Amino acid sequence: MFGTEIHSVAKRLMLIRGLRSIGQGAMVVDITLYLAALHWSGTMIGGVTSAAGLFGAILILFVGIISDKLGRKPFLLIFELMTMVAAVASCFTTKAIVLVLAIVVVGFGRGQSGAAGPFSPAEQAWLARCVKQSQRGKVFSLNNAIGFIGMALGAAIGGLPGLMHVSSPLLAYRPIFILVAVFSLICTVVLLNTEEIKDDSDSPVKTEIKNEKVIPTSETNIRRQENMAMLKFALVNTINGIAVGLTGPMMAYWFSLRYHVGTEAIGVTLSLSFLLTGIFSVINGFMADRYGMVKSVTWMRIIGSMLMVALPFMPNFSLASFIYVIRNAINRGTQGSRSALSASLTRDKRRGLATSINALSMRLPSAVGPAISGYMFETGLLALPLILTAGLQLINAGLYQWVFGNYDKAKTNP
Repeated sequence: MFGTEIHSVAKRLMLIRGLRSIGQGAMVVDITLYLAALHWSGTMIGGVTSAAGLFGAILILFVGIISDKLGRKPFLLIFELMTMVAAVASCFTTKAIVLVLAIVVVGFGRGQSGAAGPFSPAEQAWLARCVKQSQRGKVFSLNNAIGFIGMALGAAIGGLPGLMHVSSPLLAYRPIFILVAVFSLICTVVLLNTEEIKDDSDSPVKTEIKNEKVIPTSETNIRRQENMAMLKFALVNTINGIAVGLTGPMMAYWFSLRYHVGTEAIGVTLSLSFLLTGIFSVINGFMADRYGMVKSVTWMRIIGSMLMVALPFMPNFSLASFIYVIRNAINRGTQGSRSALSASLTRDKRRGLATSINALSMRLPSAVGPAISGYMFETGLLALPLILTAGLQLINAGLYQWVFGNYDKAKTNP
């Protein structure tokens, strides 16, 4: 169903996301445990992770606005080169300044399902440009699935340091940093050989628009409608951002504290989680096509929130892993539909701005979460961040359906 319908540039962007996600999956497992092995405290680990979120939030808005004018490809190339430099530097030193820059600037350990960190608005806008609006729910969900399947492979690889018997953490984790550098190099080569067409001459979206009967509307009214849609989306997203920040980047560390397990066990758990998330992303794409992008997100998020409440009370690691794998797949499997909706709120010439605001409304509130949860973990409050996450995402699900439910109706009754 997807094969020949997908634009060639979109296929290349999906390939890049898949390659990039392998390194990100390994980093989700390893970066917080690596810092712990270097004797960083929970507060320090949470603090640097929060700093990464804040830096990304500041940069992400500028990227979206500027990429609308200058194009998207240069920003993705910059991201890959920065990732490569950070990974190579981390292979040779454990100095705090190098690790802080790698985590804060590049986003090591944030688990972005293959997205280009603070440069992701450029990537999302470029992909949306190559896909008809009627197909975005499916294609963005497939793109999301590819990212999570790549992260599943990376997370499995991320368990290797726990099996290595070497004299220092640097030697144990060096192969992971080399892996990240290699995949960034491959992504750079693919990007260099991908043409970004800026005049819409080869865009399926342009063809779609030409064939539609357009009702003249003043530019002021169109912009007002777009601005209101972006504002509503940002406000609803903020609640989800706080919830994600409390637990997302810190779950490997939480498993280590709660059940006293190492990278090999955590790597398997996260790998299965990402693999199943990829499957659920495809399922969610078909649900979005049949029932609507909004409704498919709402119900999956409600179920995921209920499972999150149960997670901290599991008596052993096996049960906790099972609950986490199911919960994470159901909850994060909606990411493609959410991205597709944000990319459909504006016209192409403002799509970078729209995806930036979407990402900013997630990153800025999520940036404070790791610092809070890191402090809670250090003081023994291991269950509280997970319960808070569940409650906030339940509220988000209700607001999401209430605010954007009419979007599904508009799509089925144009």
